[in-house]
Amino acid sequence: MPYRFAGSSEAAKEYFEKGLATVFERMYSVANPNYPLTIYYAFKQAEAGDEDESGNKAPAAISTGWETMLEALLKAGFQITGTWPMRTEMLTALKKGFNNLASSIVLVCRPRPSEAPLGTRREFQRALKSSLPAALTVLTSGRVAPVDLDQAAIGPGMAVFSAYAKVLEPDGRPMTLRAALVAINEVIQTYFAEQEGDLDPATQFCLRWYKVYGTKPGRYGEAESMSKGANISLTRLAREGLLQQGGGFVQLYPAGAAAYQDAWDPRDEPALTIWSATHHLVAAHRQGGNAAAAAVAAALGGVAEQARTLAYALYQVASAPGHGWTEDALGYNNLVADWPEIQRLAAAVPGRPTQLGFGV
Repeated sequence: MPYRFAGSSEAAKEYFEKGLATVFERMYSVANPNYPLTIYYAFKQAEAGDEDESGNKAPAAISTGWETMLEALLKAGFQITGTWPMRTEMLTALKKGFNNLASSIVLVCRPRPSEAPLGTRREFQRALKSSLPAALTVLTSGRVAPVDLDQAAIGPGMAVFSAYAKVLEPDGRPMTLRAALVAINEVIQTYFAEQEGDLDPATQFCLRWYKVYGTKPGRYGEAESMSKGANISLTRLAREGLLQQGGGFVQLYPAGAAAYQDAWDPRDEPALTIWSATHHLVAAHRQGGNAAAAAVAAALGGVAEQARTLAYALYQVASAPGHGWTEDALGYNNLVADWPEIQRLAAAVPGRPTQLGFGV
């Protein structure tokens, strides 16, 4: 509050950070190692792209207040072992632009052991790549919505970083918190990129095209080159209802398009794709809620889980800096957020298949 400091933002910032550090130091002095300290934090989503003194760009999950909170906890001697997002805000307020506070977060902390070791950047990155993918698998298979994944993933990522007394850069300087958060974000992006290899060829093409154009039109020549690399025929993709082509352009159908809103049974598809399954699920969920999505999921059998995984990846693309495809992101996020209830309803549908094959 600069007005309390003769209008000086710098003085207000210094007062806040010193006060926060004092609070956490006092908490640390009375912390019981047998019990975790939990802090409830109002998280405000930030813009991505700011750089620190080392040129590290911040992922969207970082804000100045959030970074200050984590930094103060680490300096006080705490190890952060978990970050759990809580959906506490009214969706109507968010949609109408009353505020951009999406989640509140519970930070779980314990005193860092006095014998905590020093680590190098390479050791930190190796430990991160070893443990974070398994944690992401757990998070994405549970009830953590895509919009909250970055914040939830910071927990196991920071558990690795804060287990060290310090992480040293190659020049001997301590790694900044910003650099650590960037490294965590890179592992998250790699995790989803590696899952693309498990997709059918048509879905791989659609995902790669979506990363560039979303559901906007792109030039046919570029699509043709990309499709040849994936050994996929654009004509066949159009015939299967995944995209439209004409006038020298190619365009993916959005989840809300009429192509996905008609009555649909995947067992009638000559060449079922995870892309089609995902977007029929999103369309059904938008139109008829959990019950309608459950009917589609029941018909899909085991393919439904693969569609949910793709929805996670598509949310990451749709909400990435520079994209901001809000309507798409909302559809993917809402499907995954309601997935446990969709699964429950789908399990009650008689005659559901256990597995369907893929074509294209």
